[in-house]
Amino acid sequence: MRLLVLILNKVELLDELLEELARAHIGGATILQSRGMAHELYRNSMDASSFLGSLRLLLDPDREQNLTILTVVHEDKVPVAVEIIERVVGDLSRPDTGVVFTVPVDFTKGMQ
Repeated sequence: MRLLVLILNKVELLDELLEELARAHIGGATILQSRGMAHELYRNSMDASSFLGSLRLLLDPDREQNLTILTVVHEDKVPVAVEIIERVVGDLSRPDTGVVFTVPVDFTKGMQ
């Protein structure tokens, strides 16, 4: 088993993404509101001419938050999930799409 973590920048794609994951029998996700470090640093920086203020040029200024999606999946579902994620949100190697990673899960209780 793996814990799949997705930090989704394009929050408007959440419903479509969850529907596609459910079609592939990937479910039981928990969704958390989150905010990236660069946005937080910019938000706390009042000097727009500073380095931190210049980060705004690299960010989507209208997006205040991200969503972090957590789901435990069987190892063989990881490539399926990543393919769905990239089909819905775009190539994750491109800026402002998201980040996905997995970590091993060696114990679960309370899930089917």
